[in-house]
Amino acid sequence: CGDGELMALLSRADRVRAQGIELSQAGVNRAVARGLSVVQGDADTDLDAYPPGAFDYVILSQTLQATRDPRAVMENLLRIGERCVVSFPNFGFWKMRLQLLAQGRMPRTDLLPEPWWATPNIHFCTIRDFVELCDALGSVQLERAIALNTWGQRIPFNAPWWFWNLFGEQAVFLLRR
Repeated sequence: CGDGELMALLSRADRVRAQGIELSQAGVNRAVARGLSVVQGDADTDLDAYPPGAFDYVILSQTLQATRDPRAVMENLLRIGERCVVSFPNFGFWKMRLQLLAQGRMPRTDLLPEPWWATPNIHFCTIRDFVELCDALGSVQLERAIALNTWGQRIPFNAPWWFWNLFGEQAVFLLRR
């Protein structure tokens, strides 16, 4: 949950009780300083401790690409939550493709500013790859999905997946088992 910024925003809403898990101690400290309920843990290993259906919603924001086993993390999220919100940077975005083609190096953007050796990302995926993962998980219902361009504007819903994959800098999916 990082420093808890999203949790704090959600917690201000009516009837929301938020609980977070964060890998870094510094992030936990900042979130707890905001008065949030956050434990230090790893989504790759510690989601197993939660019982099935423990949450109405679980959110994995800009983290899936940094997990060691994205499929297992997704299975756990769908197990412990009634619904699952997943957001991630789209590595199929045209600016990333162009940087790789033109410069021959891993791309850097405002959302992904680190050089390849300093990034926490270990599993680069595209929107199309994520949809394929959801298909492989079986019995996952895609309730809603949006792709956002560089300026955070929604790409039209009726645009085909390849268009989202090419022009969406990031994506947000709402899933349920």
